[in-house]
Amino acid sequence: MGIKKNYEKVIIVGIQTKQPDDRFEYSLLELKLLAENAGGEIVGEVTQKREKRDSKTYIGKGKLNELKDLAEEAEATTVVFNEELSPSQVRNIQEVIDLKVIDRVQLILDIFAVRAKSKEGRLQVQLAQLHYLLPRLSGQGVNLSRLGGGIGTRGPGETKLETDRRHIQNQITDIKHELKKIEEHRERSRSQRKASGVFQIGLIGYTNAGKSTLLNSLTDAQTYEKDQLFATLDPLTRQMVLPTGMKVTLTDTVGFIQDLPTQLIESFQSTLEETKEVDLLIHVLDASAKDLDGHEKTVLGLINELDMQDIPRITVYNKKDLATDFHPGIFPNILISAQDTKDIEKLQEEIMKTLKTILVPYELEIPSDKGDLLVQLREQTFLEEQPYDPEKGVYLAKGYAKKESKWIGELNE
Repeated sequence: MGIKKNYEKVIIVGIQTKQPDDRFEYSLLELKLLAENAGGEIVGEVTQKREKRDSKTYIGKGKLNELKDLAEEAEATTVVFNEELSPSQVRNIQEVIDLKVIDRVQLILDIFAVRAKSKEGRLQVQLAQLHYLLPRLSGQGVNLSRLGGGIGTRGPGETKLETDRRHIQNQITDIKHELKKIEEHRERSRSQRKASGVFQIGLIGYTNAGKSTLLNSLTDAQTYEKDQLFATLDPLTRQMVLPTGMKVTLTDTVGFIQDLPTQLIESFQSTLEETKEVDLLIHVLDASAKDLDGHEKTVLGLINELDMQDIPRITVYNKKDLATDFHPGIFPNILISAQDTKDIEKLQEEIMKTLKTILVPYELEIPSDKGDLLVQLREQTFLEEQPYDPEKGVYLAKGYAKKESKWIGELNE
């Protein structure tokens, strides 16, 4: 991402406690990318190895003075800490450093605020920001007014964050009410899809793993795709047609990240519900990522947290053209490039193979003059073969369907 004309000069700060060196270094690299995505230019870095974080200032007194000197020398405007800071830590740091101080959570919320496009997405981000701000009211007044805006202070519509606790509580109540109405509509759509027997697939994965690119390659969605963190925030469901003719739905979701703010998980719960209802998960991973193992563990942890561990899953390692030192994980997997047509065909074959293990097998006799039923069967189920029996004048349709499907119901009548 190119540096904006009105970029902020940012210093990042991190403490290494018990993490391995490579994990800590990757965490800092990710923080730099987050800051750059928010419109900052990294002008300095302060790191420290400690047994535990300093309860008063996060880093020790000596490091805090070092940070102050570096900030003055680099003419920094903003300091970003790699972990969530308590309100008292922010106040204590600002007694020494007269700059805007934000943490990783605030930075992620800021990016979400800029990227959210739909009404629901904007409301969810605003709700997360208000939940973050509420316990920090006493310490944020000075901080939010440091530069009057910029990284860490943006929200949907660039609204000014009030520091009146009662006002914020009222805002939270109003937003929850609005989101409830949107969720009821989403729930009706989900119920209709489920009742129709349509097979539903959900894309899930670490941010920037290539989910949107994969969605575009498997469907004609033409969604926004870019090599940046959190390019997609709003869930998108599109129809995908498998080589057999079966029509399924494919839903893209917000990307996950290490230490994803709990406020966001709570606020995006209704969006994530969309994925919890799917019949199959496609877990997309960036095979070229420096911390591939960490990405995989982060997403698997969130899958468990969201109680989705029992949903059948295909693990897809994407960006094979960029992967120079790739070692697959323990789960059955497939290595592809989402922009390679042959690889997309390979993934479709893997999806169809998996469908056979999830769906219920059926055998039906379709009269030769009922060609329209055969077309429906091909679109609504995984029709594997349909040989014609001239003696009976019927097609012997064999395939697989969801147990809720009307075709399975006909067999049981």
